[in-house]
Amino acid sequence: MRSVLSTASDPEADRVGAWQRAVRRLLAPVQVTPRQTAHPFEGSLTAVDLGYLRVLSMEADPVRLSRNTRLVTDAPENHLALAVQESGTAALHQDGRSAVLRPGELALFDLRRPFALEPRQRFCLHLFRLPERSLGDAAAGVHRITGRAIAPAGGVAALLAPFVTGLVADAARIAAPVGDRLAGNAADLLAALVDELAGADDRGSTRDHLLPLIRRYIDENLRDPGLSPERIAEAHRISVRYLHRLFEAEETTVRKLIQQRRVEECARELVRRGRATPTISTVAQSWGFQNPAHFSRAFKSVYGHSPRHWRRVAGMTSD
Repeated sequence: MRSVLSTASDPEADRVGAWQRAVRRLLAPVQVTPRQTAHPFEGSLTAVDLGYLRVLSMEADPVRLSRNTRLVTDAPENHLALAVQESGTAALHQDGRSAVLRPGELALFDLRRPFALEPRQRFCLHLFRLPERSLGDAAAGVHRITGRAIAPAGGVAALLAPFVTGLVADAARIAAPVGDRLAGNAADLLAALVDELAGADDRGSTRDHLLPLIRRYIDENLRDPGLSPERIAEAHRISVRYLHRLFEAEETTVRKLIQQRRVEECARELVRRGRATPTISTVAQSWGFQNPAHFSRAFKSVYGHSPRHWRRVAGMTSD
């Protein structure tokens, strides 16, 4: 996708509205408030998509761009935006922090939460919008670096800034397969920047917080045959890759845990005494197993016996 907008040909009274509609469509639902100037508002936008990365350049007279609590609630977003100030300066506010963004500096906005950007004069700004989940586990540290101006004087910022600004000039000429790969490169570099600036000190606490929630979610949804790592990751707003990393120290995998918990619940139900004695296949299906042969193999891998033998040993009648 390539979008180009210039307000030069619009009636003066419609220019701010046209520019705001374009920013809302290409970046996120925001409020645009122009500052008083001696001449009618002028602004332009150019946007190109490289895979899931949107490269958006805006040049305009000074305006305030903001997302307040109402907009965040009414029009939720799941994207982040990396900003590179090309010219002019702007005041940035998010997550209780404020900074002045100067030419050449970077800043990270979380479009899921309120923020304000206030250029003080005519400005040029490049924004690189990408899904929050594309940062993987680094997304947990985003809130630590929002509302800050980042000088590309060294570290990861010195690698990221020329990489993304280089995309601005070439984005429209980049083939789709290459664009997909470059989007991944940009996400990886941004994730590295977040890790570098936010530090890994909260990674352990994040893991300790998430694992019990994930285990509880698995237990509550064992009967759903569609339970999968993808669904679990989506429910907890993390990437599948990060979900698997959480279980690296657990001596199991997500899929193995789901299977083991289902087998354990089946084993309990098979030896439960009551008026009705459900068949083994009925029990297996009720706990998310769709294939009897697969259930039998899974059961034996946990208990060392077939489900039929397990029930017989427990004194129940066989099917």
